[in-house]
Amino acid sequence: MSIAPAALRLTGTAVCLLLLAAQTTTASAAPPLPSRAVATTDPVPAADTWSAPLSTRGRYIVDAHGDRFRLKAANWDGAQGSWTGSGSVTDPADHHAGQNSYGIPLGLDRVPLDGLLADFHRLGINTVRLPFSNDMIHSTTPVPDIAVGANSQLRGHTPLQIFDAVVDALSRSGFAVILNNHTHTSRWCCGIDGNERWNSGMSTRQWADDWVFMARRYAAVPRVVGADLYNEVRRDVLDDPNWGLGDDHDWYAAAQLAADRILTEANPRLLIVVEGINWTGVPVDGLPHGRPMLTPVRTLSHTIVDAHKLVYSAHFYGYTGPHHSGATGIGETHDPRYQDLTRDQLATALDDEAFFVEESGRHFTAPVWVSEFGIGAAETNAAARAWFGNITDYFAGHDADFAYWPLVGFEGHDDWALLRYDSAGHRTGILDSGDWRAAAWQHLMTAPSAAGPVPDVATWRMLSTDHGDAVESLRVRETGDWDPGAHKAVCPDGLRLVGLSHTAGRGLCTDGGAPDLRTSGADQTVVVDERHVPAGGDWASGYTKLQCPPGGFLIGYSVRGERLSAALCVPGRVPLSGAGRTVWFDRSDNRPVDAAGGDFAYGDYKGQCAANEYAAGIAFTTRVGSRPGPDALLCRTLP
Repeated sequence: MSIAPAALRLTGTAVCLLLLAAQTTTASAAPPLPSRAVATTDPVPAADTWSAPLSTRGRYIVDAHGDRFRLKAANWDGAQGSWTGSGSVTDPADHHAGQNSYGIPLGLDRVPLDGLLADFHRLGINTVRLPFSNDMIHSTTPVPDIAVGANSQLRGHTPLQIFDAVVDALSRSGFAVILNNHTHTSRWCCGIDGNERWNSGMSTRQWADDWVFMARRYAAVPRVVGADLYNEVRRDVLDDPNWGLGDDHDWYAAAQLAADRILTEANPRLLIVVEGINWTGVPVDGLPHGRPMLTPVRTLSHTIVDAHKLVYSAHFYGYTGPHHSGATGIGETHDPRYQDLTRDQLATALDDEAFFVEESGRHFTAPVWVSEFGIGAAETNAAARAWFGNITDYFAGHDADFAYWPLVGFEGHDDWALLRYDSAGHRTGILDSGDWRAAAWQHLMTAPSAAGPVPDVATWRMLSTDHGDAVESLRVRETGDWDPGAHKAVCPDGLRLVGLSHTAGRGLCTDGGAPDLRTSGADQTVVVDERHVPAGGDWASGYTKLQCPPGGFLIGYSVRGERLSAALCVPGRVPLSGAGRTVWFDRSDNRPVDAAGGDFAYGDYKGQCAANEYAAGIAFTTRVGSRPGPDALLCRTLP
């Protein structure tokens, strides 16, 4: 979410109590542009022909037919709230840019809903990111009639009911809709505002419950395709969010919990969008601070119950930076902003903070969606204008998925909006020749892009038992707790276990780019001893071997502390009896030379079967003085 850079934007920052007194926002006025248009209700066809649901193949999002679906999106904000947190909530002057949204998507007071959608099509976008607040979900008070002045059919409705109507209309009009939990309270984001974390002011369980409610509510709306879990996770006054520490501030774990609950309890069709951490530390020169974004994904990536539903996201604005909060005055450091970087430096920052995730053949490989970027039509700063050209060029050259912020605004108030409407419904904005942003926007929208069928690629996913279970197989979940008291890890359905770490409790799963190796039945075997090791088949002499029954392969394991507890095996759908070899990793890494899957246990010894193999056994030792974790894998050649 953007605020004009001249204002104090505390994007994911906290300067402890020093900054509390400095939270202000200013409206940014734009002079009328010479070209004006009246919103029309003339039907405009959808920009793309596509079929829901969406899923992922490597770095790409694909539709139900396996064709590339590039998110060419914009943010239709308002339902997340617009009050700045000071002054009267009823005074428009105390709302962002003087725009009181009344807790519903902006513009419904000025333009009929079908007229707004027609203008959205004229932009060429195919997707709308639709922010909402938890307050909106629970509000039972109808919005005032003035809030829907151009849409009388919505009078007397609550914010959630109006959100329903907007979602339905977008879907019917051909747009993909991605729901975004933007805030808890209905107020403008993103400073020290009570909305810093997913569980600011509410428990993680309550937050996930609200997501299950929303995902269920729109499960029958065909073009609701995604759940963007939370916006700009950042530091509050006292504490930072983290990625994987297992405490109450662990964004990695919270996103994992919500993702699996959405897919198992509400709507298995949805893409799950996980944004990186937007800010940690205190923005004062000499103190640690910065914008981690997606950098933690290199060493700890998500594996959810559907291996083809994960999308990562990040936000980029010119007046923020890798270590710059975006503030002016208090909270401003001497770190460069993104708009201060050269074209090459900006590209390096984008690669390092986000787009490395699209590298093929890694445990973290996923599409990256820049779900917010933007700039004002009245911007005169040469560096800011150059940044906008550079970043849109980067997105165009990298065939990136993107979403502009914001889509709709009021003329004379928010000059950042792609489309601005006056009180009579007249439209100005980026569709007009006088808008300097138009050339960069058109370049981004029309640049060559991958299209058509996306080939199947090998999928790689990490398992982590750092702080509990990681059972990501729906079929295994249905069987109950297969090793009570242990931390259990199981690959998502369709993937098999091919790698383990010596001490860190990490695993690596893959499908090798081939169909599911498992038989269609529900059979599985929990192996806790050597009963399936055949006579004369000692592949790890002197070590305890947990070997799958004949024809079986590994999909999971369990640990108690560092000690291996059990192996989970399932039968193959085809005969499995290939030649075997022992892969030792008790004293060093032993992985394929192509490093497929990437480093799934950074800093620990790892063993891994080749992509054309399956794992059929795990060996470990209980000798005094030895580590009790896995020491070797039995790898067999696939048929």
